[in-house]
Amino acid sequence: MKKLLKILIGLLLVLACLAAFVFIYPFFENARNEEIKGSADWMNKLDGELMLSEISVPGAHDCATENVQLALFSKCQSQSIAELLDSGVRYLDIRLGINDGKMQLMHGFTLCKESAFGDTLYLDSVLDACYDFLDVHRGETVIFVVKQEHGSESVAEFQTLLNEYIEASPEHWLLTDSIPKLDDCRGKLVLFRRYADMADLGRAAGVNISWVDQPGSADTSLNVEENRTNGISVLVQDRYEYGVSDKWEAFTAGLDMGAYDDTAVRINFLSTKGTLAYGNPYYFAVRLNRMLLKEAFAADQSLGWVVCDFCTSQLCEKIYSQNF
Repeated sequence: MKKLLKILIGLLLVLACLAAFVFIYPFFENARNEEIKGSADWMNKLDGELMLSEISVPGAHDCATENVQLALFSKCQSQSIAELLDSGVRYLDIRLGINDGKMQLMHGFTLCKESAFGDTLYLDSVLDACYDFLDVHRGETVIFVVKQEHGSESVAEFQTLLNEYIEASPEHWLLTDSIPKLDDCRGKLVLFRRYADMADLGRAAGVNISWVDQPGSADTSLNVEENRTNGISVLVQDRYEYGVSDKWEAFTAGLDMGAYDDTAVRINFLSTKGTLAYGNPYYFAVRLNRMLLKEAFAADQSLGWVVCDFCTSQLCEKIYSQNF
């Protein structure tokens, strides 16, 4: 009996340690962020005749995951949407599902939260943060990239509901089916979508930049893929199941993709979860972000849209400073 009791106590201790690691450790996964003067207004200094595709843009992968369920596996940022924008992020990776007629932020099947123990984070809150930022920083724009992440609703139903949110504040949006010039979208969000226009909304559906899913590959020389939609060339590197070294090789290969084509949209993800079924994004972000900060870029090199986990002002400055 005593032996069985010891085994049970041992199992409980193991389970307690495992639970602490999964649910408590992510509270300490925070990228060190130091405010950099000018990060909230860096676009204001750019030539307004530039196409968005010509600008080196810092992006936040799964931008709403500061507080998220199963954070060890799902947390990709340690700042709120408002803080990311202040830090210089101008590409927001928005993953949405629908619950009871409202759009909620998600990462896979996990829900994003307003705070660590708060309510579900809904699209209203994210849009309010974006609107507040753009109302103050009129020279900036936000590349708002939407993906239907979870749920049984059709794409048409998803689009229709999203359009209702947009129509509630149309002055904050630029809706187009082509890549705009910066001057045309200052002070606005520009809708980019990763799904077909099944609701037949036309220009109101936003710019189609859909791409084929890019998990890992036994052939790690597979990096960049090209998709062409409505005459727009979309070059993407989003290998999210590579380890550190393979991911860095994929990322650096992505820097050269379409470098001499100003009309192509170049999206280069630095984020990865590694080769396991459920990885820890923070582990890889710490290492890969450090490598990016140390990288020496040519003075005239355009980086495209660089999408990272655990963004900081320092990381954003490294990317957007290429424009100057």
